[in-house]
Amino acid sequence: MPTLPANCASFFAHHGYYVLPEALSSGELRELHAETLRICRGDAGDVQGVTPAAPDEPDDAVLRRYICIHMAHKISPLMHRYLAHPRIVEVLTQVIGPNVKCMQSMLFIKASGKPGQAWHQDEDFIPTRDRSLTGAWIALDDATVENGCLWVIPGSHKPGILWDMRQHDDARFDCTDESFGFPYNDDDAIPVEVKAGSIVFFNGYLLHRSLPNRASGGYRRAFVNHYMSAESFLPWHNPGPGEWVSRSDYRDIVLVAGRDPYAYKGTTNLAQPHVRRDREGGCKPVQDDS
Repeated sequence: MPTLPANCASFFAHHGYYVLPEALSSGELRELHAETLRICRGDAGDVQGVTPAAPDEPDDAVLRRYICIHMAHKISPLMHRYLAHPRIVEVLTQVIGPNVKCMQSMLFIKASGKPGQAWHQDEDFIPTRDRSLTGAWIALDDATVENGCLWVIPGSHKPGILWDMRQHDDARFDCTDESFGFPYNDDDAIPVEVKAGSIVFFNGYLLHRSLPNRASGGYRRAFVNHYMSAESFLPWHNPGPGEWVSRSDYRDIVLVAGRDPYAYKGTTNLAQPHVRRDREGGCKPVQDDS
């Protein structure tokens, strides 16, 4: 396994993100592609919003139905295993600390023509008490400006401010609320173009967005997980569809590194796999981020 650069943690602290290239092998990408299709066809188990595909339905038609499936690790042992991929843990233990837990996974398919997500900060959706929230964005395809890669505003995490959010009617983006009122503009943003198999790590306060997939065909698939220090409570809500129940310490978590100081509380199974709505499916507030 290649050694991480010595400046990994300092780059992340200064810029709010870090790219780990060539983290996954071609074989790992192939099995994640196959598992993505299995989930979208309904062969992995029940996912709210997934319609089981007919045996003769083309794979492309099936994949194009969905922009994102939340909590894929709940029905896929393979994706559950990838939550604690050694290359992910290697970075997380440098930028968060020795004890790390995961609370969410999101599987993006984002076929050509599908929308992106407006400017936002992940901490608005997953509020950690210690600001340790970190996303790990695994590129399953080459992510380019054309097919809707991530854009970030480097250093925008430093003020430690959660900017206000509002609904929008911008057809370039899905229905999730957008951040506004921050002292940056689009000229401050940079595209994070990466090759398949790379992982983009980003701070929960970093402003980021993605634009639509404007490629003539294909997908911008990504498996995105969210992590935080296991030493901190997570005052989150049930992220699944339906009624939300406030929790002083959300325990639907997976420990991926070190030890859980609150293991005596046990874990729960609250969140269920579900499809994120896009504009084609009718706008409905979405309570997790991309």
